Amino acid sequence: MPTPVSPTEPLVGRDELLRRVDELTGAASAGRGGALVLEGEAGIGKSALLDHAHHAARGFRVVRASGAEFEQELPYSALHQLCVPLLEHLAELPARQRDALRVAFGLAEGGPDPFLIGLAALGLATAAARERPLLCLVDDAQWVDTASARAMVFLARRVAVDPVAMLFAARPAYPATGLGELPTAAVRGLSDEDARVLLARRSPFPLDDQVRERLVAEAQGNPLALLELDRAGGFVPPDLASVPTRIEHGFRSCLTGLSAGARSLLTLASADPTGDPGLLWPAARRLNLTVVPAGAEAEATGLVAFGTRIRFCHPLARSAVYRAADPAQRRAAHAALEQVTDPVTAPDRRAWHRAQACSGPDDEVAGELERCAERARARGGVAAAAAFLERSVALSLDPARRVERTLRAAEAGFEAGASGKAATLLAALDTALLDEVQRADADLLRGRIAFTRPGDGSGPALMVRAAGRLAAPHPGRARDSFLDAVEMSLVVGRGGAVIDQVLTAARSTAPAAGPPDVLDGLMVLATGAYETALPLLRHALHDSGTAFWTRRPALATMIAFELWSMDTNAEIAAWLVKAGRASGSPLLLRLGLAQKAVDATLTGDLGEAIAATAEEEAIADAAGAPPLLHHRLHLAAHRGRGDEFRRLREAAGREAAGEDPATGDPGQVMNLHWTTALLNNGLADYPAALAAARGATEHGDLFLTGAALPELVEAAVRCGDRVTAARAADSLAERTSAAGTVAGRGVAAYSRGLVTGVEDHYREAVDLLAESSLLPYLARAHLLYGEWLRREGRRRDCREHLRTAHDMLSRTGAEAFARRAAGELRATGEKVRAPSGQTYDKLTMQEVAVARLVASGATSNEVAVQLHVSKRTVDAHLRHIFRKLAITSRRQLKDHPGLVARERPDSP
Repeated sequence: MPTPVSPTEPLVGRDELLRRVDELTGAASAGRGGALVLEGEAGIGKSALLDHAHHAARGFRVVRASGAEFEQELPYSALHQLCVPLLEHLAELPARQRDALRVAFGLAEGGPDPFLIGLAALGLATAAARERPLLCLVDDAQWVDTASARAMVFLARRVAVDPVAMLFAARPAYPATGLGELPTAAVRGLSDEDARVLLARRSPFPLDDQVRERLVAEAQGNPLALLELDRAGGFVPPDLASVPTRIEHGFRSCLTGLSAGARSLLTLASADPTGDPGLLWPAARRLNLTVVPAGAEAEATGLVAFGTRIRFCHPLARSAVYRAADPAQRRAAHAALEQVTDPVTAPDRRAWHRAQACSGPDDEVAGELERCAERARARGGVAAAAAFLERSVALSLDPARRVERTLRAAEAGFEAGASGKAATLLAALDTALLDEVQRADADLLRGRIAFTRPGDGSGPALMVRAAGRLAAPHPGRARDSFLDAVEMSLVVGRGGAVIDQVLTAARSTAPAAGPPDVLDGLMVLATGAYETALPLLRHALHDSGTAFWTRRPALATMIAFELWSMDTNAEIAAWLVKAGRASGSPLLLRLGLAQKAVDATLTGDLGEAIAATAEEEAIADAAGAPPLLHHRLHLAAHRGRGDEFRRLREAAGREAAGEDPATGDPGQVMNLHWTTALLNNGLADYPAALAAARGATEHGDLFLTGAALPELVEAAVRCGDRVTAARAADSLAERTSAAGTVAGRGVAAYSRGLVTGVEDHYREAVDLLAESSLLPYLARAHLLYGEWLRREGRRRDCREHLRTAHDMLSRTGAEAFARRAAGELRATGEKVRAPSGQTYDKLTMQEVAVARLVASGATSNEVAVQLHVSKRTVDAHLRHIFRKLAITSRRQLKDHPGLVARERPDSP
């Protein structure tokens, strides 16, 4: 039988790994929490290291969970294992967090909030750790369901100042849920010398040198393989299969000679990954098993231990037992488990067992799985919904229902990030059974999938074809399909020519609308008729209201920018943040925060921009996604931070090349040229600015050109290219005149002044921009006017504008432009004092976010909820903030202007 490792027996050849594990628990016992992922192949010794941690962590409270290969589609199932022992602290959590956890575990109805669930898990862990340090052990993390994995990673990243240690064991191919970003230690094979030591210590057989050396060679350093191969004294035929497969064969050999009852009990235990004796023993009686002798015989194999939890000696042992059973035995086991699983507290697991018990199609079971999918989606388990629907498809007898379920399963799979599986489901559709609307639905899904695949240009054509199919039966949906294609192109950073392609098709095939709508405005805008298009878009953007903003946030914000309507952009950003918080949609909330950061940068509230950026990053971290890039590029360019900008640009370039598709960033590539031009104009590197601005404007792409035209005018004038500058200024004037906002007209006026050298144009720019909320652009107008006056020899006049520019640019964090203004002032003979450091320059982004919230009156608990960290982490940040700012109380934070929300000036 498999020989268990003694808790006190030292592990062979693992000194460095034991040191890492002991350091983790030692730091946690001192209040410095952390996490470590032990990564290695099956049988390499990861579970033994977890057991060592369990027994060596004296004084710790230990909770364990493990992923299950057959349960990884059920959302929050692994988190449930980890949290159940800690539920005594549930009453200490805020009500919203308690409710979120109940929803996650299927104990209450409602939509889940992944961030509240993560915070609830964090709250339970930190509450338990107040009594004594907490050690969380997670085995087989590669099989942990996605929702649980994200919550666990969320927790692991936020215990740095809490006495909590988290130790994961995973095979290398775990899903991309953020686990790979935690500190990792590779668990490699033993050296030949250590393998010999292990054999000598553990082998029940005397081995001659030849047999020992063959075992060492065949095991390839895998401890479990070494011991399993040794069980037969080395007299086993060579096996060319992989090490895990050979280990599994070794476990299967333990089943030889068992009675039918013992084998059935083992199969039953392997089919229930919960390890709950309250399910196993009633299910065994349903199978008419004689429990006591069957249990004793099964336990004697060493494969399983029956106690307060049912535990297999190794995850591969469970797999070996399950796969060794024939299909009829597995179906019988699942049928028995389905009968004893509570339909009220665990309806999804009960339905899953029932589905696994089916020997063929069953419409009743397929319908039950469909209802499970609805419950899973309501709890935020999109991946689970996709899995239930996929199984429902396989069990569907009725062809029409099978088509409907296939389309729903493909959509859920796409939403869960499994675009490959979604494409496979769509490919399996029998097109002869599809009606025209279903064909359109399939095309829309194929188009969305294509948009997320680098190098696949079929997305626009597929979505246009879908619109054509919907034109007659559903004209409104047909028009929406064109807008969906535009939104997708913006979301994945493929605007420009793709939008032109979609709108060209829309002009010829879109069904007529009633009153002019957004699609009408876009089609006219694509022809360059700004005087007609922009008023249409302005009315459509406001008439359609927040529903349009929520459904197509990228398009809504791009239209606002095209209109130079910063107040509308601010309204949209605020709405998206509000809707994202209310709905629990991380993408919607992140888009809103990114736009909030862009708006704050444009209006010169750098503290707000930094705080919004920090919160977006915290949410991305919690969701297991990379931070959005477009607002970070804009912020770095505005501040003149060249090194930071280049790092972000490299990341954007990798994503544009397809290394990280469909991250949900609606501007990651599209604003790259514009922000590069902005940065280099500030740094006075005008040739670089000119090249970037040309790249942004040369194709006249929708939403890419307007914002870059002022940078093109300035760079071209400084480089002596008057023709390019004049054309760009004329184009900008045409657009901003049609938009009709003072902000746009003011920027166009100073651009015109650069080309003409007419003083009235500079004066007009200053007057107009003074009425707008665009403080940095007003400062630039003063700078350009002051530069012009100095070159005209009007030293006294220029100083007033240059001083104003220097003060405004310094206050708004436009460091490079401020240096330009300082240089101009020095050229007039004036001494320029170095600007005093802004508050936000002394703090990290996260500290700025904490300080602004506290300055607004938020408690530590409220800050913790909003920034998705523990209260203890907030308090640690506050200690650092107090030290850096030389203050002693929260009230003093209000004395620092960069930490107080600034009133926004209204723009006509």
